[in-house]
Amino acid sequence: MAVSRAEQRAVTRRALLDEGLRRFAADGYHRVVLAEVARAAGVTKGAAYHHFDSKAGLFRAVVAEVQEGLGERVAAAAELHEGLWEQLRAGCRCFLAAGTDPAVRQILLVDAPTVLGWDEWRALDEESSARHLVEALKALAAAGIIADQPVEPLARLLSGAMNEAALWIARGGDPGAAEQALDRLLAGLRTPA
Repeated sequence: MAVSRAEQRAVTRRALLDEGLRRFAADGYHRVVLAEVARAAGVTKGAAYHHFDSKAGLFRAVVAEVQEGLGERVAAAAELHEGLWEQLRAGCRCFLAAGTDPAVRQILLVDAPTVLGWDEWRALDEESSARHLVEALKALAAAGIIADQPVEPLARLLSGAMNEAALWIARGGDPGAAEQALDRLLAGLRTPA
């Protein structure tokens, strides 16, 4: 059975993304060579440039996939719980636990902010996961579980704190201690019963 050009392009792109993810996670952006990624993926260097224009283009696509996957994991962890408060806690805990994932650590937390720049990195985060936090906080405020307040600055504060804690975990910090600190931080947001 013949493979169409579109199918072959998709297979090539997927092979480059998979190998790029593996290499960027293991070696960091600056030690990855696009020609070596192409060779390991079983395609030509020209094919890599055709699909991504540059190493930075491949990295950007890998970051978007890792960011999207993390957002999906966080949302799925939250959806396992009934109550809004438990959903927030589960989503936040899942994000912290992602700090032990080499791809999240190296690609999202270490390299992406410097390689892509802060604004582009934040935009990718907004598209994939930060919006879930904003939605959760709005629902909590509407339900009276947290004080009615501007949600945007609160989401930024929590997101920044969790990014730093996930990076701390990635560099050898104690996940249990981070989880306890997160629970204390979140408990401070709750309105008195």
